Amino acid sequence: MRASMSRARRVSIMAALPRRRSLVLRHAVATPAAEPGGAATAADALAETGRPPGGGWRSHLGSIVFLAPAAIWLAVIVGYPLVESIRDSFYDNSSTSFVGLANYRTVFSTADILVTFRNNVIWVVVAPFLLTFLGLVFAVLTERIRWATAFKTVVFMPIAFSMTASGLVWNSIMNIDPHIGMVNATMETVSDWFSPPGLYPVDTSAGQSVASLAATGLRAGPGGTLESRALVSPGSTALLGMIGISPETLQLVGAQKAETPSAAAGAVSGLVWRDFSPSHPTARGQVLPDEDGIAGLSLSLVSSTGSSVGTTQTDAHGDFRFTGVSAGSYRVEVASGNFSSGFTGIYWLSGTQSITPTSGLNQTAQALLSIPLVDMSMIIAYLWIWAGFAMVIIGAGLAAINREVLEAARIDGATEWQTFRRVTMPMLAPVLIVVFVTMIINVLKIFDIIINMAPSVSQANTLATELYNVGFASSPPANGIASAIAVILFLLVVPVIYINLRRIR
Repeated sequence: MRASMSRARRVSIMAALPRRRSLVLRHAVATPAAEPGGAATAADALAETGRPPGGGWRSHLGSIVFLAPAAIWLAVIVGYPLVESIRDSFYDNSSTSFVGLANYRTVFSTADILVTFRNNVIWVVVAPFLLTFLGLVFAVLTERIRWATAFKTVVFMPIAFSMTASGLVWNSIMNIDPHIGMVNATMETVSDWFSPPGLYPVDTSAGQSVASLAATGLRAGPGGTLESRALVSPGSTALLGMIGISPETLQLVGAQKAETPSAAAGAVSGLVWRDFSPSHPTARGQVLPDEDGIAGLSLSLVSSTGSSVGTTQTDAHGDFRFTGVSAGSYRVEVASGNFSSGFTGIYWLSGTQSITPTSGLNQTAQALLSIPLVDMSMIIAYLWIWAGFAMVIIGAGLAAINREVLEAARIDGATEWQTFRRVTMPMLAPVLIVVFVTMIINVLKIFDIIINMAPSVSQANTLATELYNVGFASSPPANGIASAIAVILFLLVVPVIYINLRRIR
């Protein structure tokens, strides 16, 4: 009984709906239109003027008042310099005589400025791609590790430092001196582990030579060795003097006063000593009381055929002895390993070293096609600073992805790589493009890192640093050329900014 009553009530309500709609329509039709001379309705006003009633600048007067100071200030600090720079690019360096496109011809025909274009291309091609890739890797890692918060903090922390401070820090890290530069110190430790340097290293890159160490009874030998001038035979004694060995080095190896050894039958004996006496600075060839022996030298006894018949080392006094020597004539050879300098460091911030082989090209081709090591060093520092920014932006994009889609892909049998490549990456593409384009804008006007990491390396300059050098650091300043560089840089940045704004919208 109750069920039949509820059904009847629903039927009556549904039957009443058309009647209510008809009443509404009837009321709308019955509404009188505006009199011919009366005020237009809102719809009529919108149709006639294209604006809602009450529009016009008066309705936005409050907004205009609040925006006016910022707009005026923006026009002063952006608009005026922009117009003035464009004007100055067509005038001479004193901004008084019109020269047309002469400044632009100078920009595209000056070797140093063309190098800055090359460096900008390297920055634009390498830095944004690596930064986006690292940001993606770090963002994915933070979703899969337990200590994600600590990891994010460590990666994001460098962006809190100023670019100037970061540039100075990395300048020290990549210093060629292993006592200052952490990178070279680490590489030196690894290199010395596999190929230890000699006790008396000679740095040939600094102009030193092994031959310059030879003094009494020694001469330069093959393969960076020293050998005795005179032939020796069993029972004889050889006196071999060397110069150019610092007292500090001798002190480190525990050298003591030089002592001439006695001859022994069937053996070749001798002395290697520092042939310099502070009390007799011009005396050579004499073993004086204030002269030290050269300890720890590795020696070989070489026959007339060039084969080694014995090896030994000098003691703390510089004495040595080859025993059990057969009859014949020999030379004492000081092994080249004694003078091995080991790892001497990589000059990361030098503009003369390139990571691309360009030795067979002419000078212009080398300048344009080489990739300087200093550029890659500064890009590493840039990645260290901005990787946290990319990680946070891409991580936010990953967090916004619908997890149900990822689960559906896994249920359908997709592997983790297939899910990431065919589902995650397409959904994350807009975020990756925004990060990539933003980094392009940043590197086009990169300045702080270069001016602090490689301030005197012309091969590291970009358009921004060249603009500063030409327009501010030179005397007198070349305002026309600097303005032309500024206009070119502006024209390069504007399209990228426009693309980025469209992507954000």
